[in-house]
This record gives sequence, C-alpha cells and structure tokens, in this order.
Amino acid sequence: MTAEDPFVTHRGLLFTVAYEMLGSAADAEDVLQESWLRWADVDRSQVREPRAYLVRTVTRQALNRLRALSRSREDYVGEWLPEPLLTSPDVAEDVELAESVSIAMLTVLETLGPTERAVFVLREVFELPYGEIAEATGKSAAAVRQIARRAREHVAARRPRVRVSRSEQQAVVDRFLLALRTGQLQELLKVMASDVVMIADGGGIVPAVLAPIHGADAVARLLATANRKVAVLRTTTVSLNGAPAGRIEFDGEPSAVSLVVEDGRITRIYVVRNPRKLTRLDELADITR
Repeated sequence: MTAEDPFVTHRGLLFTVAYEMLGSAADAEDVLQESWLRWADVDRSQVREPRAYLVRTVTRQALNRLRALSRSREDYVGEWLPEPLLTSPDVAEDVELAESVSIAMLTVLETLGPTERAVFVLREVFELPYGEIAEATGKSAAAVRQIARRAREHVAARRPRVRVSRSEQQAVVDRFLLALRTGQLQELLKVMASDVVMIADGGGIVPAVLAPIHGADAVARLLATANRKVAVLRTTTVSLNGAPAGRIEFDGEPSAVSLVVEDGRITRIYVVRNPRKLTRLDELADITR
C-alpha cells in the first residue's frame, strides 16, 4: 500500500465513519482491515470515485460488524459506553465533528438501529448524498430519506440541548477534577446540576456502578467515598472525543471521564473504567471528515 493509495489518503475519514458507527476504535480498526482486503482485490481502473467507493465499503463492513455485536452488547455487564479517544485541537475546532464524536452523542447513537445509525452518520455528519447512502446501506433513496428523518428526530430528542464553548467546558472540567481530587463534597455539589446522571462502564472487569446514578447528592457521595477509599488519586485534563475531559487514576488504575455541561453545571458524567477501552489514551486518534 503506497502513500498515494486512496485508502491511505482517506484513512482518517474511513476510521471516523467506522468509529462513529461502532463506538469502538478496536472494532473500527478491524473494519478498516477487512475493507482494505476488499480494496486490494478491486480493479482500480473501474473505480471512478475512490473516496465514495471506500466509504461505501467501510459502511457495509461496519454494518455487518454492528449487527454481529448487538447480541454481545446486550449481554454486557453493566452499562456499555463508547471507547474514549485522545483527540487533537483540530477536532475541537470543527464544532460539528467534535459534537458527532462526543461520548454523549455516541451514547445516543447506541439507541438507534444499525441501519438508522449508518444513515444518520453518513447524512448528518458527513453530508453524503442520499443516493450514495442508499448504495452503502442497500436501501432505496426514498427509504433512506425516511430513515434519515426518523433518526434525526430520535437523536434530536435525546442529545444535549445546550452547546457550550470550549473554555466553559474546560473551566467546569477543572472545577470537577479539583473537587474530586480534594474530596470536597460541597464543591462537587456546586459544580453539578441537581438532576445530574452518572453512568460508569467497568465491563465486569473492574469495579463500577452497574446502573446509572441519579441526583447530585447521590453522585457526590459516591465520588467522595471513592476518593476516601484510594491511597493515591491523580487527575489530568485531556482532550477526549473533541472536548476537554478528565483522565483519572485510582491507585494507578486509569479511568476516562467525559462531562456534559449545560448552563455552567454538569448534567451527565460518563466514566469509562473498562481497561480494554482505555488502551488509546496516550495516542492521538486520526479523527477527520
């Protein structure tokens, strides 16, 4: 595979398509490998638009993988959250891209069916024509339009309604991490909305709450208790999935924490503790569109 190969040229885009459809970088990489094997057997002289062809190929492979994964995710221990990725400032500068790969959005996309998710990602994020999406998903253009409308309405009803600036997000993340690190219960309460929800993903491998925790009092008490139980707690502000977030180590065990901020307070806390989903926290992900 040469540097001029279209697969190399568009690899970041192809990875992003697969990742947004699957919520897992490991599965996205597997999809890219399968797609490359198919691309290697193609007569390139017959491919007029390599980018569109490759997006279609990756979409089909991702759909196959998503359908195969649906059963295993149903049997997952506790809550399933997307795999967090370390991202560069370039991702944050593309506001729409950053929102589309946020942990909050990827969690919402989990509530869509495989075809709905593919159509939503290709249309709303990558702005592909309905005809191309139809080819990628095996549906008619008319059907794709209907699926896109339903998916758009579904997502709109569940996504965070307030978009905050990067500086505001950063300030809230810093306040939250300081309060967590120092175990200050009152400071935790001040930075969270009264109806905050915390969701954690340990995958049955490491300790984590198995169901969402509702309410600032309950969440603050749980976090303060976690602080008291560990000998060493380290926190670092990092950019995950296009937004300021936290990397936390409880006695050397890492966790990734993503926050949804509305009106200056935290409304959602996503804590990824499953070690299998934390292998890329030291490596910038190639997210682009």
